[in-house]
Amino acid sequence: MVTKGNPGDNRNNRSPVSIFIIVGLCGFFYVLGLWQRSGFGKGDSIAVEITKHTDCSVLSDLNYETHHDNDAGMPDGSNAKVRVFKPCDDRFIDYTPCHDQARAMTFPRENMAYRERHCPPDEEKLYCLIPAPKGYATPFPWPKSRDYVPYANAPYKSLTVEKAVQNWIQYEGNVFRFPGGGTQFPKGADAYIDELASVIPFDSGMVRTVLDTGCGVASFGAYLFKKNVVTMSIAPRDSHEAQVQFALERGVPAIIGVLGTIMLPFPSGAFDMAHCSRCLIQWGSNDGKYMKEVDRVLRPGGYWVLAGPPINWKNNFRAWQRPEDELEQEQRQIEDIAKLLCWEKKYEKGEIAIWRKRLHNEDCSEQDTQPNLCETTNSDDVWYKKMADCVTATKTTGSWKPFRERLNAVPSRITGGSVPGVSVVAFEEDNRLWKKHVNAYKRINKILSSGRYRNIMDMNAGLGSFAAAMDSPKLWVMNVVPTIAQKATLGVIFERGLIGIYHDWCEAFSTYPRTYDLIHANGVFSLYKNVCNFEDILLEMDRILRPEGAVIFRDQADVLMHVKRIVKGMKWNTKMVDHEDGPLVSEKVLFAVKQYWVAGNNTTSSNSE
Repeated sequence: MVTKGNPGDNRNNRSPVSIFIIVGLCGFFYVLGLWQRSGFGKGDSIAVEITKHTDCSVLSDLNYETHHDNDAGMPDGSNAKVRVFKPCDDRFIDYTPCHDQARAMTFPRENMAYRERHCPPDEEKLYCLIPAPKGYATPFPWPKSRDYVPYANAPYKSLTVEKAVQNWIQYEGNVFRFPGGGTQFPKGADAYIDELASVIPFDSGMVRTVLDTGCGVASFGAYLFKKNVVTMSIAPRDSHEAQVQFALERGVPAIIGVLGTIMLPFPSGAFDMAHCSRCLIQWGSNDGKYMKEVDRVLRPGGYWVLAGPPINWKNNFRAWQRPEDELEQEQRQIEDIAKLLCWEKKYEKGEIAIWRKRLHNEDCSEQDTQPNLCETTNSDDVWYKKMADCVTATKTTGSWKPFRERLNAVPSRITGGSVPGVSVVAFEEDNRLWKKHVNAYKRINKILSSGRYRNIMDMNAGLGSFAAAMDSPKLWVMNVVPTIAQKATLGVIFERGLIGIYHDWCEAFSTYPRTYDLIHANGVFSLYKNVCNFEDILLEMDRILRPEGAVIFRDQADVLMHVKRIVKGMKWNTKMVDHEDGPLVSEKVLFAVKQYWVAGNNTTSSNSE
């Protein structure tokens, strides 16, 4: 073969037979290398070695590397120096950059400000690879993962003692077992959910998306999957060690977060239901600011469930060992704020109360006290915005549709013109296009829909059509809409019965390391080309990706060549393929697999530049 860059190289004259052989061999070796044993234990090391030593980075067009300008100032050619990233010190195994405990303690504790996002400045960022703990194992497949987590993956026993009588978590041999209990439902989540279902229409598919604040180890969300309900569970990184980490190890959507001083990273009118089960949030304080934030993220007609103190305090104050007058005041404040918000109380029994948000603002026009309405014209502009003491005006989101009808129906936000530049035709075309893309992905990665990948992230979700095309009970997708995206489409995603979050990829995501099995990055690096460092984004992807997890990049060829050079130094195996429409399309797809490696004697490794 002629050396790359030789003027006499004429790749276009390569015979069709040789191209067919190269494509076939590369496809065979990649699929063999990508194949991994699902379930408990590390992947197939032989397959990884085959992938490592098989160069399939150039396929049928063999010459596109030199046919695209590097207009972002990227180095060209294979001789560009590859920076090798070393493992971080072992003490960073569970490092959460924007929720670091030491940094949190330097911020005010008032209104939980210290538990919010506080990201490190550039000079404190780590430029190394976060190691997995020794003995790290591939999580069990769903639904077994709901009940069992390998001890080595999150080796923290404190909750097994602290919450022993509440059946949160038990340690058995080399695994943690989750009996399905919680503080409010020690006998299991199923009976608790059945009681809620006597009021809330889970079984009909009308309630699909739930926000669970103060989620513990997310057993509520885990068991709601039986009802085909997907729950966004939120809990701070606090004294209840690793609760969000346990949730994600179980295969349940969760983020590190708290109701504090800034708005939740969700659009207005997103969730069908919000839930708090002994979540220790002071709902009646600060003039009901937190209830007003729940009201903002609830769809018109959505439900709010509050279980535990102070509900029905007259019958429970002795068991709670709290003063009667204190509990009475708390419940009165909550009732007053609910009335101000024009929520209708639908149920109160035992320690459970359920309210429903009205469908229309005018339903409350005749009540004596009217809330102070927020003046903002963009209620979805929430990233790092302070919570205000006001109520967001209800936006009509059309009639409720059951899931799965919602998934592919045109959302009312589009038919109503709430997303400028997105028409009904554009939505339907986007849906069709992503079904085509996902089918092409599955031809390359044969295990994409096998259940091997449970926790999936779409870093630039658009209208949510990738998640819709991937939809399966075996998996869920965290749809991320970048804060710098041209269109705020997250409301459309929720209306489809999917979940997601706003995020800026110049910063770390609000999760623990090793919490996603598959990451999809469509156009992410073109979007951030002149905004922040590619290395920062890729190192964050490495942090949140499990060992032997997969990444699918879709972007322009020159951008992907830059990405490919960086990940060469990150213990990733890669394969570049053409767009499914052929080699003349400038958009390419880069598949990557993170190698299996764990913590060792890394105490002397470099942690920064």
